[in-house]
Amino acid sequence: MSDTKASNQMWGGRFASGPAAIMEAINASIGFDRKLYAQDIRGSIAHAGMLAQTGIISTADQEKIVHGLNTILSEIEQGRFEFSTRLEDIHMNVEARLAELIGPAAGRLHTARSRNDQVATDFRLWVKEELQRTEGALVNLIEAFLDRAEEHASTLMPGFTHLQTAQPVTFGHHCMAYVEMFSRDLSRVRDAIERMDESPLGAAALAGTGFPIDRAMTASALGFREPTRNSIDTVSDRDFALEFLSLASICGTHLSRLAEEIVIWSTPQFGFAKLSDAFATGSSIMPQKKNPDAAELVRAKTGRLNGNLIGLLTVMKGLPLAYSKDMQEDKEAVFDAAETLDLMIAAMTGMVRDMAIDKAAMKKAAASGHSTATDLADWLVREAGLPFREAHHVTGRAVALADERRTSLDRLSLDDLKAINGAITEQVFGVLSVAASVKSRTSFGGTAPAEVRRQIRYWKKRLKRDASRAKTR
Repeated sequence: MSDTKASNQMWGGRFASGPAAIMEAINASIGFDRKLYAQDIRGSIAHAGMLAQTGIISTADQEKIVHGLNTILSEIEQGRFEFSTRLEDIHMNVEARLAELIGPAAGRLHTARSRNDQVATDFRLWVKEELQRTEGALVNLIEAFLDRAEEHASTLMPGFTHLQTAQPVTFGHHCMAYVEMFSRDLSRVRDAIERMDESPLGAAALAGTGFPIDRAMTASALGFREPTRNSIDTVSDRDFALEFLSLASICGTHLSRLAEEIVIWSTPQFGFAKLSDAFATGSSIMPQKKNPDAAELVRAKTGRLNGNLIGLLTVMKGLPLAYSKDMQEDKEAVFDAAETLDLMIAAMTGMVRDMAIDKAAMKKAAASGHSTATDLADWLVREAGLPFREAHHVTGRAVALADERRTSLDRLSLDDLKAINGAITEQVFGVLSVAASVKSRTSFGGTAPAEVRRQIRYWKKRLKRDASRAKTR
């Protein structure tokens, strides 16, 4: 049979002629939704099994259908399947080929379902599987940071606000900031999986079906927690896709912030870190250059993620219930975002493990900009009994004097400091060094090496616990 006739038969007897070329071009989605072939076949096998179990179709027809679907799966995976735009989408392409393979039994497969619940099922399965891949990738990235944090729990570096030296911290503590950040991304992924873990199959076009189907059976067969509870919402819901794009955009923002730091750290002006040739490139004209291109591209790709989110939000805005063809525009954004995010996380995990840290450069920078000024103010409060605002003023005068002398706070003489405030004693020098400052920050979540190591132990245990829970999902 010709593709035109096949397309007309799929639509039904009302349509006497084939689609115009323009209509065919705008209507067809097979160019991108062929990515759902495995999920579509998996859903159809589960549906056929349920139809046979409930007596809606015969066991013989079920066996033919399953055999035919597995043949089609093999053909697609081996690159021998011919996709047709005139058959519109992955569902019709598979069904048409199934009819060629097994004859009339193929027509019974679509009993008690619609393309509306079929595509919702396929897409949910795909997004769920992608979220599970993202979950694993984020765990790998967090583990990379935990390894670097453990390695550098005592490595001194400047902490910044406004990209100005603020207080000394450790590089391990800085790495643990990203552990916290990406762990929130990980929790969003897990929450999204939990929220979307409902099967749309059986909602049919929008009103359910009069056939005695067992939706719990197909939900279980497809690995969903349970079936959805409202057929209208089921076929019109794309929250799971929006949520994927949203968490991808937030994660991309975190990756972009990290990428920016790597770009800054690898400049000669900072010199904190160096990427190997695996993640850097040279210049076509300047032989001395080593450019952090991988980090720059991660930073840039965040824009794609944000654009995909805004795009689908705009598509879904104002759509009446239930299904509208607008929703065909949901997949390309998600497919692109998934591929982009996978690459970004993999690249960043590689860079985190790859970059060489220059401890000496970090330590030298940690002492710049009077980074222990707050320690002087705290000492005046704690040891001399000054109100903090007065201690802040006294410290400011000491900083001004150090600037005037072109020296650091810990190199001012005791006489210089006593001239500013007579309550200052020689003991103050015990807090003015960078190492002493960092060691003193023992508050929960602080930068003291002992506290950093405690948080590393906590996160390692938590990752193991969460992994065990994930296996039982």
